[in-house]
Amino acid sequence: MMYIHDLPGEIGVITPVSLRALPQLRKKNRLHIVALGDVGMTMLLGLRLLGGDVLEYCGIYDINEKNSERLEMEMNQISYPGGEGGLPPVKIVAEADLFDCDVFVFCAAKGVPALDTVGDVRMAQLAANRELVRHFAAMAAKAAYKGLICIVSDPVDPLCKVFLQTSGLQAVQVQGYGLGVMNGRARYYAERNPEFKQYLTEGRVFGPHGEDLVVANSVAHYDDDVSRRLTDLVVHANLAVRGLGYKPYIAPALSSAALSVLLTLRGDRHYSSLWFGNAEKGAFLGLCNRFTPYGAEYEDPPLPDALYERIRTAYVRLCELS
Repeated sequence: MMYIHDLPGEIGVITPVSLRALPQLRKKNRLHIVALGDVGMTMLLGLRLLGGDVLEYCGIYDINEKNSERLEMEMNQISYPGGEGGLPPVKIVAEADLFDCDVFVFCAAKGVPALDTVGDVRMAQLAANRELVRHFAAMAAKAAYKGLICIVSDPVDPLCKVFLQTSGLQAVQVQGYGLGVMNGRARYYAERNPEFKQYLTEGRVFGPHGEDLVVANSVAHYDDDVSRRLTDLVVHANLAVRGLGYKPYIAPALSSAALSVLLTLRGDRHYSSLWFGNAEKGAFLGLCNRFTPYGAEYEDPPLPDALYERIRTAYVRLCELS
């Protein structure tokens, strides 16, 4: 049996960077979002409705000032009859003030693939989004930022690596939020097909938000054939929505981003990607984890050989991206 903690050794890393630390967070956090397109706007809605216990306010920054002004008005007009509910207010912030916060969420993107794009559309965005990430990572470094960085834009895991290496922040400060929706999609199919029902109680997802995703019907009772069939459905679920003529952004914005970020701040189990490697090489890998008083804690059960090999392959391929 092998374990997740064995992965860095596969690329020759003997002493991985420790995740036994925490970003500087508060009981109620100041959260800033960059870019309010379809994903950012939908995520903001989820944070506004559900984040009152852990958010002081949501700050928004978009290159389109009218979009920011519109969302400041509309989001703050979402209200219970008497103003109860503790909904965090939405504020417009200037670019210069983006890192005067506790949680920074990156939703910016260049060149969103058209609906008829063939193949894994996430990877088509890497080259364009890399430079955007470097811009904001340099700002974080200059600000000596101590809070949490949440990368939502695709491809999540390679962009996390770019941010980490450009900013020089601690590895535990950067997390990628793309895997939550893959769990949501796996549950969707498992609820509709008895062949996959074991996933609902024992299943897990690992790896990137893309073609190398690993869905396990169960860790303790892993069935490679069933798991691979479920993986194929989950990986191509976004293409099914695109085939209907729509961009698949609602579930990712809420499952991967809003819900997962809030679970992170509460110290609850969620799906996000953590850094496995040293200062020179490694990759962000998605898995179930949580913040504890002792740092980031991830699930690390003994893995069947076939499951470990799938996760190892995904990890090594992520290490090769830059």
